[in-house]
Amino acid sequence: MPFFDYLPLADNKVLLTDSRYVTQASNSIFFAIKGVRHDGHVYIQDLIDKGVSEFIVEQHWATDHADSEIINAADFYVVNNATKALQLLASKQRSKFNFPIIGITGSNGKTIIKEWLNTLLEDDFSVAKSPRSYNSQIGVPLSVWQLNSKHEIGIFEAGISQPAEMQNLQDIIRPTIGIFSNIGSAHDEGFRSRKQKITEKLRLFRHSKFLIYRQDYKNLDQEIKIFLKAVNPQVELFAWSSEGVGVNNVEVQKENNFSNLKLYWQGEELNFQIPFTDDASIENAIHAIFAVFIVLKDTDHEPKSLIERRLPFLKPIAMRLELKEGINDCYLIDDTYNNDLGGLEMALNFMDQHHTTRGKLLILSDVLQTGLNGKELYKRIADLLHKHGIQELIGIGKVISKHKNLFEEGRFYESTEDFLKQSAHAALKSKLILIKGARHFSFEKIVNALQQKVHGTVFEINLDAITNNLNFYRSKIGGDTKIMVMVKASAYGSGSGELASLLQYHRVDYLGVAYTDEGVELRQNGIMLPIMVLNPQPETFQNLITHKIEPEIYSLRLLKAFIDFISKQQLTEPVKIHLKIDTGMHRLGFEKGDLKEALELINECPELKIASVFSHLVGADSSEHTEFSKNQISYLEDSKKLVLKSLSYVPLFHIANTAGILRFPEAKMDMVRLGIGIYGVESNGEEQKSLQLVGRLKTTISQIKQVKKEESVGYSRKGILTRDSKIATIGIGYADGYDRKLSNGKGKVLINKTLCPTVGNVCMDMTMIDVTEIDCKEGDEVIVFGENPSIFDLSEALDTIPYEILTSISERVKRVFYKE
Repeated sequence: MPFFDYLPLADNKVLLTDSRYVTQASNSIFFAIKGVRHDGHVYIQDLIDKGVSEFIVEQHWATDHADSEIINAADFYVVNNATKALQLLASKQRSKFNFPIIGITGSNGKTIIKEWLNTLLEDDFSVAKSPRSYNSQIGVPLSVWQLNSKHEIGIFEAGISQPAEMQNLQDIIRPTIGIFSNIGSAHDEGFRSRKQKITEKLRLFRHSKFLIYRQDYKNLDQEIKIFLKAVNPQVELFAWSSEGVGVNNVEVQKENNFSNLKLYWQGEELNFQIPFTDDASIENAIHAIFAVFIVLKDTDHEPKSLIERRLPFLKPIAMRLELKEGINDCYLIDDTYNNDLGGLEMALNFMDQHHTTRGKLLILSDVLQTGLNGKELYKRIADLLHKHGIQELIGIGKVISKHKNLFEEGRFYESTEDFLKQSAHAALKSKLILIKGARHFSFEKIVNALQQKVHGTVFEINLDAITNNLNFYRSKIGGDTKIMVMVKASAYGSGSGELASLLQYHRVDYLGVAYTDEGVELRQNGIMLPIMVLNPQPETFQNLITHKIEPEIYSLRLLKAFIDFISKQQLTEPVKIHLKIDTGMHRLGFEKGDLKEALELINECPELKIASVFSHLVGADSSEHTEFSKNQISYLEDSKKLVLKSLSYVPLFHIANTAGILRFPEAKMDMVRLGIGIYGVESNGEEQKSLQLVGRLKTTISQIKQVKKEESVGYSRKGILTRDSKIATIGIGYADGYDRKLSNGKGKVLINKTLCPTVGNVCMDMTMIDVTEIDCKEGDEVIVFGENPSIFDLSEALDTIPYEILTSISERVKRVFYKE
């Protein structure tokens, strides 16, 4: 059937673009999108096996499979471009509804404005909105698809990174009311000029009736009046200013913990109080307030009282999902950010990425404003929980409690206070807990009760950055080369179990660890990927066999000991090993003279199979050693001939490490080993701009003191002050991994956007910082390394390498994993 004939039949279908997120297989249609780094067509057979029976495929795949049996296994609708087909379907969905649709674009603040607008309106209207930051070419159609007849208002954000993208999003959203949040440098690199970026974003409002924007952005104001008014002369502009520009001036008076706003609507002076004092939040709140006035214009609703009633509920938006260590061997996924169906499914998908032997538990509040009746809504949620393998539910709220009969395993409480009062949280043990609640249920109280109260110093790991960096290196090696990611030394300090789960989710081929115990821990946490261990010891041989961990064999002594061990075991299949060749590192590995004997021993032992033969480049990150590296590669190629001549099968061969992937693309062979590059450190420095920051080490100010000139600070009186100073003590020391060599001004930390030097000696648990020149208070955040100072700044100050900085971070420092 042609795709256009299929369109009317697609109502109520679940639209799938990611093969890993199947929840209602029989009611789903999969769009096989071909991207730069992936091709959805690859996963069609897997999805058929899962029960999906309808697919939107592109012409090239249909041509290649015209005579294949797979054509008869499902229904296929052929299109030129699957992304365009998805957008067309969403556009048809949008055409069914005439209620107000608010479209938001701009450089920053889109998601916050959307969420705050929802907070202001959700008590009085049924609101449809983009889940989280779904504002892309794929995210927008998936967001708009959720519209139904029960909704009264839609709020959708639109983001672009290059020309010609916004017109697609405009065709889908077609906002009646527009908000242009602000204009800044984000995505400048995708456009010829800032002016071009503005005009491209303005295309979202080609047919809008109203546009809200801040007139203080002069380049934005100019393009709206020149470009937008030319293409949409009927649009009514609502331009506001806090700098006295134009007629809609807003006066802002900042107090300690709140700001007073004086603004005008239709000639009437209005005063509001918002619980923020930072400029970005004030700007976002004003946009949202004016949007409410315009939405309610010409209706029976009284906007002033509605806004006054709801403004106290505006809270900072946690723009990310966080994985935190909890009490009683629990891990928490903190997503108290929003609580709609789309957000719930995204959070469950995030939960699925963390393979674990812990039981999966969801703490869920009433789900509000979905446009569905209670029975239909909670039946759908029950199905979602079943599909995602949630063994237990704790439901909080009167509505979900009324529908408890729909859930197989659950406990229910009418309020957050009831749950905490009964100390139900204290009994939770060895669980992976997703905490998801509407804001007024105050689920942050549950997070606080369940979170492990440990050290205030935190190492934050950005899982999206890990994914970005993995995809960057994948783009360099092509689809035919396998990839092993090294997660030794607790994944370079980042936490091996959590990162291994993410890497398994993203289908890497192998993991590498240093010691057998590290591999066993991964297996105990649900990691099923092949694991190579670099330094196996004879006393760990049994664990290697039990947990199917593959040892590196680097000497005849070790090989003979392993053969002797496995010859006494009752094995059902050969044990895989990896042969290490010494091509010049002179650390571990067979030399040519021993390799032949090793191969003879292996051929005489049917219980052994060589999974790979590999070596390690000594100086791949340095042009000084280019010739040496090439000689190493040639040495392994020569060894490969001997191996293939000796074996009846073909193992993998690999030598390229992180630096080698980029500097020696000819050496990618069958597999590459990705180490510190995935953590955002490009050792050559050539492609650092292509990688994203993964880790940020931060702490807080514990105390601030005024200390007189010539007094001393810290042990051994090393910090003698040359002036009256303000000294802050921060909660990190050398026991946490902050090196003692950073004492006496050699180290600097970032406090309120200012680099501040150390004073005196770094202590075991604390460090003193000179904050004389800045405004700060006890409890303020302190960045030890992140974007500034960077890990490179620290390694330069210590005359070491980023590897050492990362692996020195103490186990007592809490790791928080998050996803934007």
